[in-house]
Amino acid sequence: MPTPVRLSDLTTLRLGGPAPDLITATSAAEIADAVGSADRAGTGVLVLGGGSNLVVADQGIPMPIVRVGVPGIRLERDGSTGAAQVTVGAGEGWDEVVAELTGQGFGELAALSGIPGSTGATPVQNVGAYGTEIARVLTAVTLYDRRTGELRRVPAADLRLGYRSSALRGTDSAVIADITMAVTTGPVTVRYAELARALGVHVGERAPAAAVREAVLDLRRAKGMVLDPDDPDTYSAGSFFTNPILDRDRALQVDATIRSRLGLGISYPRYPDADTGEIKLSAAWLIERAGFGKGHQGPGGRVAVSGKHTLALTNRGGSTADLLVLAAEIRDGVRAAFGVTLHPEPLLIGVTLPD
Repeated sequence: MPTPVRLSDLTTLRLGGPAPDLITATSAAEIADAVGSADRAGTGVLVLGGGSNLVVADQGIPMPIVRVGVPGIRLERDGSTGAAQVTVGAGEGWDEVVAELTGQGFGELAALSGIPGSTGATPVQNVGAYGTEIARVLTAVTLYDRRTGELRRVPAADLRLGYRSSALRGTDSAVIADITMAVTTGPVTVRYAELARALGVHVGERAPAAAVREAVLDLRRAKGMVLDPDDPDTYSAGSFFTNPILDRDRALQVDATIRSRLGLGISYPRYPDADTGEIKLSAAWLIERAGFGKGHQGPGGRVAVSGKHTLALTNRGGSTADLLVLAAEIRDGVRAAFGVTLHPEPLLIGVTLPD
């Protein structure tokens, strides 16, 4: 019998309409069977992990949901070096995995603490925070290839991981069943200035893994980025917009616009990439300077910019349509102020941002 569900019960935004069926797949073979069956039947399918990166239409979707629930954390240690290979089921909660590995002294993931969602989603958008990203440790994934109907092992290099991107992002070509990472014991190199200040160290210095995890959790809580049922600032999809990355010429144009608007002596966050010459800007800084401060309300106050972090758009009893109106207002405001077009980070299911 089909199991009808509402997406609002399965997403961290608490938004989204009905779907006709929900199937939970707890192994790679079950993923292949459930997704493959839907593909062969031509019904379409929404593959769901933790629901932390989705914006779903109010009218719902006409297709079934396959929720990836593959469990397990398997650690293979190299006793001579302190290194290990860890394979994690795609259905494991990401922060629970980080907590488990950090508790065992494997520190590479500590800076990725507090990120909601499932492990299988982390390579798709190359999850990153506080100076690190999953690309630093990922070695391979097991996936179901929907084009060939095969389960196969894929090296991380083949995923073309970039800033909040991969070969899988924005496609329906495959479903991840598990991921494998290379981790080592020992302290963590701190690569992000805000985290360094919280820890009382300099960027490039090292800190104990447990201390890094606690500092990151404290920073994320202060921004409403750790899920809390009692805090409506966490009813979000995390960062709604990605940080814009500009080539050198475009960055110079935007710099001139910023200084024309805010003064020649203005200092603002910008992160050059020595290899590509590109410049990454802070979407949060642009949003706030364009006039959208913390708590800025969308239609009827039913949605709003988080009271703690300008990158998060929160549900205050509204609808997906309300959220998209607010997102479009912010996108257009930043573009009008600085000539930079922001792009959504969450996946939009059955909806688009208004023109």
